Amino acid sequence: MNKEQITEKLQKYDQMQLLRFFDELPEEEQQGLLGEIARIDFDMIDIHHKSESAGAITPLGAMTLDEIAAKKEELTNAGLQAIKECKAAAVLLAGGQGTRLGLDGPKGTLNVGETRELYIFQCLVETLLKVKEAAGAWVPLLVMTSDKNDEATRAFFEEHNYFGYNKDYVFFFVQEMAPSTDFDGKVYLEEKNHISLSPNGNGGWFISLKKAGLLEKIKAMGVEWLNVFAVDNVLQKMVDPAFLGATILSGQPIGAKVVRKNAPDEKVGVMCLRDGHPSIVEYYELTDEMMTEKNESGELAYNFGVILNYLFRVKELEETADKNLPLHIVSKKIPHIDEAGNHIKPEEPNGYKFETLVLDMIQMMDGCLVFEVDRSKEFAPIKNMHGVDSLDSAREMLKANGVEL
Repeated sequence: MNKEQITEKLQKYDQMQLLRFFDELPEEEQQGLLGEIARIDFDMIDIHHKSESAGAITPLGAMTLDEIAAKKEELTNAGLQAIKECKAAAVLLAGGQGTRLGLDGPKGTLNVGETRELYIFQCLVETLLKVKEAAGAWVPLLVMTSDKNDEATRAFFEEHNYFGYNKDYVFFFVQEMAPSTDFDGKVYLEEKNHISLSPNGNGGWFISLKKAGLLEKIKAMGVEWLNVFAVDNVLQKMVDPAFLGATILSGQPIGAKVVRKNAPDEKVGVMCLRDGHPSIVEYYELTDEMMTEKNESGELAYNFGVILNYLFRVKELEETADKNLPLHIVSKKIPHIDEAGNHIKPEEPNGYKFETLVLDMIQMMDGCLVFEVDRSKEFAPIKNMHGVDSLDSAREMLKANGVEL
């Protein structure tokens, strides 16, 4: 699109402030800015249309640890067979920076070792290597990065020789970005030649993967299942044969790994049904009654917290990908430049960011296998340096699982 076409687009949506400094930019930067504007879907960032997770919430049970143990061999064999046939791939959501951990780089490059170097990326890849050894086949690993850390992430994997993984089975793709606005819906400029952009939420992974051309590539390899998981859980088990086998045998289009809550009021999202569809109820949505509600076995009805480890069948993902996921509008502190070109770093929320969430992908499906795992063996998230869900707590849990630090 040329400047005339861009101007027409901006006038239509009352966003002409994005060209405020256009005439003082060098031609290369002008073209870059026009390209950024051309890619924005202004209909998407309608601040008057707030998407909320509505609907009647009811409990959803899980396949418990005891039930899994009783069928472990059958489930594992089914999963291993699928892996041998390259029917499953791992999708690592690794677009975040490690700023809160004092790290100037991708979160996955954090060293969790004490007497040796042991990076988050390394922990995850070594876990996937164990699956490869058990199945005798490589699992495709798709790593979602962001504009801010893509180059650094690729370089880190290359520098460390992919931690022993076959690089022919590792694919990188960049998460789509969404513009940030002020409270009136006007898109901010981060610089005179750059729009303020942020990752479009953890629900954007599939459309980003598809736009990168990786969907056709993995389908050609035979992949029918995608296991999506977060970078910050160093004990995460991905493409877990028992989990994969259980989900396949269940006939459900999704599997969700969960852990039992450590207290009725633990601040964690919980698997549920929402208007009959699988979903996640956030902790702040649970009433006191729901928190203490018991099921027929006398256990908490809302007892299984999600750990961001999901299996999706590709067929259903393709059927829902063309549907627009609901946008969740979040108030944030957004650095930007003002009308005079001065850099502003606000101390209070000054606008909106727009995110899609994986829970909305789940809710589009007809059913879900909820699969319980032992939190002491599979849940060690690193959100902070110290305290709960920290580098300190993750290190203790790694040691308890026999990992040398």
